[in-house]
Amino acid sequence: MSENTHKDKIGQALGRIASGVAVLTAQDGQMSGAMLASWYQQVSFEPPMVSFAVKRGRPVAEMIQHSKKLALNLLHTGQKDMLAHFGRGFEPGQDPFAGIAIERQSLGVPLLKNSLCFLECELRQVYDAGDHQLFVAEVVNAGNEEEGQPMVHLRRNGFHY
Repeated sequence: MSENTHKDKIGQALGRIASGVAVLTAQDGQMSGAMLASWYQQVSFEPPMVSFAVKRGRPVAEMIQHSKKLALNLLHTGQKDMLAHFGRGFEPGQDPFAGIAIERQSLGVPLLKNSLCFLECELRQVYDAGDHQLFVAEVVNAGNEEEGQPMVHLRRNGFHY
């Protein structure tokens, strides 16, 4: 088996790992940030903690590392519009929430009003993970916003979003 064939098979297999779809939001001073996130999971019961991966160089990662605050807003299957909006990315300084209904609670981080649920978190650890950084955060507040089924994502290739 050639090296390319071997890598293709790995990519196809990795692409079959199902992941949820969320919008990761952050607030650092007057700057708001957001990105579409699909690599996240619960990692602890006590205290309740989640982890998520962010590709190196994403502005939202720097905001989270500086402010130590973030939110995961889980999307439901009826929110394809949010998938399109947050999936396109934003230039530094651009308001990612223009035209989007948000609220703020205990941490002051933007929360999507119509998401399936939200998890407000405080950053605890950051680890190097190849071309990404792995963040571990404690959930300090949460809310269920809408009824429905969580949006799930499968990739065609595990080497690309």
